Amino acid sequence: MTAYTDADAHIAQLRWRAWIALVAVVCAFGLVALRAWHLQIREHERYAAQAEGNRTAVLPIVPPRGRIVDRNGIVLAENLPVYTLEIVPARTPDLDATLERLGELVTLTPRDLQRFRRLLADSKRIDSVPLKTRLSEAEMARVATHLWSLPGVDIQARQLRRYPLGPTAAHVVGYIGRISPRDREAMEDWPEEKVANYRGTTHIGKLGVEQAQEEHLHGRTGFERVETSATGRAVRRLEATPPQPGETVRLSIDVRLQHLIERLYGERRGALVALDPRTGEVLALVSMPSFDPNLFVDGIDVDNWRALNESLDRPLLNRALRGTYPPGSTYKPFMALAALELGLRTPQTVINDPGYWTLGNHRFRSHGEYALGAVDLRRSIVMSSNVYYYTLAHEMGVQAIHDFMAPLGFGQLTGIDLPGEARGILPSPAWKRATYKRAEQQRWHPGETISLGIGQGYNSFTMLQLATAMATLANGGQRQTPHVVLETLAPGPQGEVTSTRVQPAPLALGYRPQHVQTVLEAMAAVTTEGTAARVFAGAPYRSGGKTGTAQAVTIGQRDKYDARRLAEFQRDHSLYVAFAPLESPRVALAVIVENAGFGAAHAAPIARRVFDYLLLGQYPSEEDIAATQKGQTAAPIGTPRRVEDIPWPPPQGSAP
Repeated sequence: MTAYTDADAHIAQLRWRAWIALVAVVCAFGLVALRAWHLQIREHERYAAQAEGNRTAVLPIVPPRGRIVDRNGIVLAENLPVYTLEIVPARTPDLDATLERLGELVTLTPRDLQRFRRLLADSKRIDSVPLKTRLSEAEMARVATHLWSLPGVDIQARQLRRYPLGPTAAHVVGYIGRISPRDREAMEDWPEEKVANYRGTTHIGKLGVEQAQEEHLHGRTGFERVETSATGRAVRRLEATPPQPGETVRLSIDVRLQHLIERLYGERRGALVALDPRTGEVLALVSMPSFDPNLFVDGIDVDNWRALNESLDRPLLNRALRGTYPPGSTYKPFMALAALELGLRTPQTVINDPGYWTLGNHRFRSHGEYALGAVDLRRSIVMSSNVYYYTLAHEMGVQAIHDFMAPLGFGQLTGIDLPGEARGILPSPAWKRATYKRAEQQRWHPGETISLGIGQGYNSFTMLQLATAMATLANGGQRQTPHVVLETLAPGPQGEVTSTRVQPAPLALGYRPQHVQTVLEAMAAVTTEGTAARVFAGAPYRSGGKTGTAQAVTIGQRDKYDARRLAEFQRDHSLYVAFAPLESPRVALAVIVENAGFGAAHAAPIARRVFDYLLLGQYPSEEDIAATQKGQTAAPIGTPRRVEDIPWPPPQGSAP
């Protein structure tokens, strides 16, 4: 009886345990089922997206950058399709070994490796860093067959920026370069949408139009979703949103004229700005010497950078926009206008010019101290009398000079649509107090005003400012804002205009027409009986101008200027301002040839050839160009050619 009782108890215990086990199993399966429901039903979309993300990737498609063309459609900047060998450092276990292996497959020059190391230092480890651009088909084939054994290495199709005219108009067009850490820091302040538009973009505008018109040139980034392999390589495109190419930017520059002017400079330094006074369009903006912007696209190498950066000729300096110079005697027409407008002189007022003028114990020279005698306003401009303007500056005073010249644009930003413009110096007592620290230096002395009248002293302006002032005078006192961009066009050879520059209304300075005409007629006499008469001999049009010679260094009161005794960089600058035709000016310009001496010998001949090009459609002979480069011409020599007969693009030997 006891045995049966024990067996029943044992069976009951087993049943209880079985029930507990069953409940545990059911609960376990329930939990598994619940988890499966959670993962497969409730969180299905989330985990499906993650799974899809592991299988696919969304990649940006960088848009082709827009072109830059001159006013006649000549291409100044375009894209060249190339294949690039690139490395992602984060995916490369042994970078040195990879570079060594790649060196066996393609030719890697020291410059390639040097540039790669520099770009590597400026990039994130997840960035794709170019090692070699412009791979040949044979190189592509060799690398492609070994990609499986080269983790982190890939061949990418890229659009390489190309500047087909090289140094011509380089300071206007500018260049692009790889996005630097400084650029990325600046991009942190951009709106999120704008930052997203630069996903995958490696280059950005760095200078000139490339920088100023970045928004139009960049385009809109596209995206593609691709299926990837276990190693992360794309194996199949699933869907794509195509990018929108950048717009074409059309400039006001006439690049044939630009190229001619650069040739006329030869190996000399200087700048020229030519404007249409009616509209403010920049017809030419020259800074010499120039540089090849193609050097910067892939990252300039150390040797080329050192050659450009350490050159005494400073080819990277945009002299037209940033170079500041005393205007010399080219300032006199504006002083003459001030005298008329302020009622200090009439056209008939006569000043005796004995060849010098004295203030206190200081003797201010004029023309090597030879006398011009009786000088009225017209003769003061034609013969470039210093004494006339010494006395005028003394009568006006520094503040009146400042207040009259500022609206003309002297010492002011012109508002041109290019970055980096320098303000220059239009002196005043307030300027001097703000510039100098010591009290004795801050005080304005009466003698400092005298030299201002002939464009010397503290005066320091850009050629753009001088050309803008000349254009304003030629336009009857109506000041236009200078600009280089005319319009933007949709991508493609027949792209429609997408935006046109809205030129602000001209600033009317309120000059009396008879005063303006008096000064312009005096400037016209400069080209027929004055300092520029030989240069404009035989011209079938009437123009006006004013030569100038500006000191690069101060010459002692008892010393005489002798260029032969001075180092090249200490010699006087040669300047000329001009407009044409006299009856209805279509062009106004300012030109400087650094350390070249008398304005009529070097600067004015360049201006004559610019006018012949624009007004007559004439291109100088090769003989004339060669002589002008050496400062050995006045009026053109040889037989001029028609502009349309000059081959374009220019042959290699005619590069500036």
